[in-house]
Amino acid sequence: MTTTASTTASTSPAPVADARALGLAHYAARGVLELVLARHGITFQQQIALRAAVTADAPRTPDDLVTQVRGSLKADPSDIRATLDELLAQRWLVADGAHLRPTDAGRELIAAVGAETAPVTARVWGGIPAEDLAAAGRVLSLVTERANAELAALTA
Repeated sequence: MTTTASTTASTSPAPVADARALGLAHYAARGVLELVLARHGITFQQQIALRAAVTADAPRTPDDLVTQVRGSLKADPSDIRATLDELLAQRWLVADGAHLRPTDAGRELIAAVGAETAPVTARVWGGIPAEDLAAAGRVLSLVTERANAELAALTA
């Protein structure tokens, strides 16, 4: 008598998206970015502020940049102003009247970080079906909207 082993595929349910899963994904990706940033001598908050200046359609005032960075990072405005001062001291930003604009060195730095992170980003995001990315995008947008509303209510 011959017996065949019956194998049952292990079907574990897909993980549920929740605050912990979001946090783990964020910090895993940020960990990669921070390693790259450290090699270039720039901090995460400096990179966010400098990127805001580099990608702006026109030179921004310090207040404009503080508002934009605060909207992204929820950081204290005085910390963001200190970050802008650091970017000015590093000559990655320059004062131009009432505005701050990125220097060539600042633009080159953002480009270098982007070039170095692009292959990692491609490996991390590559192969995820477009419909999954669209669904995740919708969920993340809704979570962001709701969390921003909660934050606004708590700080009002």
